[in-house]
Amino acid sequence: MNALKRITFIASLVPLAYSILQVYFLQTGAPHNLGADPGKALVILQGEWAINFLVLTLLVTPIREITGWNRIQSVRRMLGLYTFFYATLHLVAYLVLLLELDFANIWADLAERPYITVGFIAFMFLLPLSITSTNAMMRRLRKNWVVLHRLVYGVAVLAVIHVLWIAKSSYLEAFIYGALLGSLLVYRLFKGLKPLFRAEMRSPA
Repeated sequence: MNALKRITFIASLVPLAYSILQVYFLQTGAPHNLGADPGKALVILQGEWAINFLVLTLLVTPIREITGWNRIQSVRRMLGLYTFFYATLHLVAYLVLLLELDFANIWADLAERPYITVGFIAFMFLLPLSITSTNAMMRRLRKNWVVLHRLVYGVAVLAVIHVLWIAKSSYLEAFIYGALLGSLLVYRLFKGLKPLFRAEMRSPA
């Protein structure tokens, strides 16, 4: 593991360490940052970090192509797996801390809070991406692997909708995520259309 991977691996665990520390402070009666509803705060915290890592994952390729810093590509898979990791923590925290494992009422909760359905769909899209992130799966799926992993942009769109739907008073966070996602999608679209423009320019009039 190169130095960049080691730094990324350790830095990516900081949000988890912070969450555990806040829970420890809460349990021991020490001052904490979880507010009056610690369960909800922990659910939101894991969700925010899942989206942050998703954005970081999507930023890797543009940064490499624009700056020529090829080594950054080596951490893209790790960032993607951390996206899934924190998304899983987000889901588990919701099931345990908010739903209290009362699965009998989960359908009522989904009906009252459709943003949960959107978030769950995003998680289900992340699941095959994490399962097929190995080199062996890349070799087995070949071109289909690239097609499958374009689902990450669908995950990003659903994540922004999820955040936007949750927002009650301020839409700033959703706007920031939406702006970042929109920029990345425009870049991706421009990159995909660029060969077509070149071919058209070379074709005889």
